[in-house]
Amino acid sequence: MGIRFCTQGNLVLIVIEDVDEITELKKRKKQSKKSLKKKTNAATEIQAWWRGTLVRRTLLHAALRAWIIQRWWRQTLENLLQKKRREALVTYANTVRAVVKIQSLVRMWRIHWRYCQVLNAIRVIQCHWECHNCYTCALLRGHCVVTATHLQFHIEIINP
Repeated sequence: MGIRFCTQGNLVLIVIEDVDEITELKKRKKQSKKSLKKKTNAATEIQAWWRGTLVRRTLLHAALRAWIIQRWWRQTLENLLQKKRREALVTYANTVRAVVKIQSLVRMWRIHWRYCQVLNAIRVIQCHWECHNCYTCALLRGHCVVTATHLQFHIEIINP
């Protein structure tokens, strides 16, 4: 409620209000401020929780992707290592096979050479024996032993 007076061209307005209404309005404003602050705080907490959830989800996805990439890379390195090991084993086996083959050929050549020596020796003895004019019935008995280091050759002349 208000009263208006006009004096000397100035307007004076006197308003008389109910104190209960004012205090009630102030309480409502305080309560609305408090409820607005509570709502704002609650919204802020919800937003912080949601942002944290999004960040954790993003970090989890990034960690899973990193783990997948690391696992793939480790598997690739393991496959390369296995391939290198296989190639090294094949190379080693081929080298051993070649060494064994060469050793076998050298042994065969040495034995063949010794055998040729024995044959030449037998031929020389046979030629000398044939040239020898002995009409007795004598027999030759030969025994040959070939070892890794030398040749043993024994000839016996047997007269029956």
